[in-house]
Amino acid sequence: MSSSPRGVVADLTEDELLAEVLPLLAGPRRDRLGPGDDAAILESAGAIVATTDTMVRGRDWRDDWSSPEDVAAKVLIANLADVAAMGAVPTSILCTLVLDPQTPVDWVLRFARGLGEQCRRYAVSVAGGDLSSAPAGVAMVTIAAFGELPGDPVLRSGARPGHVLAVTGPLGRSGVGLALLEGASAGGPVGGELPAAGVAHHLRPSSPLGQGPIAAAAGASAMLDVSDGLSRDAARLARASGVVLRIDGSALAPDLNWAETYLPRDLARACVLNGGEEHSLLATFPNAASVPAYWRVLGRVETVPDGANPQVFLDERPLAEAGWDHFHPAR
Repeated sequence: MSSSPRGVVADLTEDELLAEVLPLLAGPRRDRLGPGDDAAILESAGAIVATTDTMVRGRDWRDDWSSPEDVAAKVLIANLADVAAMGAVPTSILCTLVLDPQTPVDWVLRFARGLGEQCRRYAVSVAGGDLSSAPAGVAMVTIAAFGELPGDPVLRSGARPGHVLAVTGPLGRSGVGLALLEGASAGGPVGGELPAAGVAHHLRPSSPLGQGPIAAAAGASAMLDVSDGLSRDAARLARASGVVLRIDGSALAPDLNWAETYLPRDLARACVLNGGEEHSLLATFPNAASVPAYWRVLGRVETVPDGANPQVFLDERPLAEAGWDHFHPAR
């Protein structure tokens, strides 16, 4: 991380840094009390959904790939997609920064400005957070997100035999972007100017957040966001519901065709099936007629055969569970 004309975090007190950061986070205020006191006070007309997610430099982002604004967008959408996957509407967040004291002040201000812009984009307020120091080279960002449930929550455990499996949003975009970035960094076959369509979603993923409440209102029986790869997240839904999910391979053709414009076939297929940080929404519905617009049917829900376990099939073959795992990232 390069030096900053504004100096480094260690040159400022915590209060001085916050005085520069907080105005950049100002946005839509749904909170009874925002930053400035020991805790925030949130308003809610109904049940509150809460989630949290952490990103670590070198593990979840690289400074040579990602700008501070990219980091802000990525950590925010990872949380908001979890809220939407419950059928809820995101409303507020808390943000914690844990930083090496030699972190440039400009990095922090760019992160805060980017986070504020993204929160305003999604009509989410920053209710508060925390600052802490870290050992040399360490940087961590944690978001806790909150949302309001307009109705009943959609859990992972509600899929039933006879239901259909559907997705809103593409699959494999972030995985393709990561493969392209890794290939370019390693001096592999991908080099020079990287295609924007291949990397933009990995650096700043998006999610069809509004489709979460829409799916819930349409009767979605189970739902989650694709954060760790289709194969892994579909397997989680299958286990939670105690069912078999059977994906129709032809339904993945648009994703595979797109991925193959950038990568060899086998790698493109791996990105579509196992690529994480996608944040599309995967859900089951009672029947095809209940699937909302902007969703596409991927397959169906079946009964687990006697003596077998809940699992996912791609056409007639078991789909190996792969994708991102925090403690086994190669799997």
